[in-house]
Amino acid sequence: MDSTQETREAVFQARGLTKVYRMGEVEIHALRGVDLSLYAGELLVMLGASGSGKSTLLNIMGGLDAATEGELVYRDQDLSRASDRALTRFRRDHVGFVFQFYNMIPSLTARENVAIVTEIARNPMRPEEALELVGLADRMDHFPSQLSGGEQQRVAIARAVAKRPAVLMCDEPTGALDSKTGIRVLQVIEHINEELGTTTAVITHNEVIGRMADRVIRLKDGRVDEEHRNDKRADPADLNW
Repeated sequence: MDSTQETREAVFQARGLTKVYRMGEVEIHALRGVDLSLYAGELLVMLGASGSGKSTLLNIMGGLDAATEGELVYRDQDLSRASDRALTRFRRDHVGFVFQFYNMIPSLTARENVAIVTEIARNPMRPEEALELVGLADRMDHFPSQLSGGEQQRVAIARAVAKRPAVLMCDEPTGALDSKTGIRVLQVIEHINEELGTTTAVITHNEVIGRMADRVIRLKDGRVDEEHRNDKRADPADLNW
């Protein structure tokens, strides 16, 4: 760990995380003793091929899944021993999720899709504020069928950040987009990270995206295989896919 990390608050601390899926008599080891810390305000990219364990790790950190063994602490909360109710509360109060597919309700406008979250959050933004943040002030009353794929993904990001989460978890957020649209989405994610100070984790198989991060970890066969910091983040506009 370098001196910069030593002076920053560890938002997540994972030690020895293991995840085993059992299918009959067959055991599938998705994670094999992962040690990882995620620091306040940083933008972390997790790289890995399909089956490397990156989605499993993100889901466990986000409270969508539980480890088979190991310890996961969010600030002072031990998630590895949390009940289902406590994990639900953790997700609701602290985490925003962005997935590869947008999961928008077709019969609702962009504003209404975001309002689904703001109506149950403790201290939300107004839907209009969240959509302005992602550059969609002029598309608020459009339905998903009237939006491009990149615009729908930006609505999904607005929905994730509208509850003011401390952590933003992004699972292949550009996976269904062309390179030009994907870069626009990455610019929005970077803007959220910088503007709101939201601790952000992005998982991807696209190594180029790692250049825009503060820190990159590579997963292989359920283990952290490699880790490095970038001296300077690349501007997403400069990424060459």
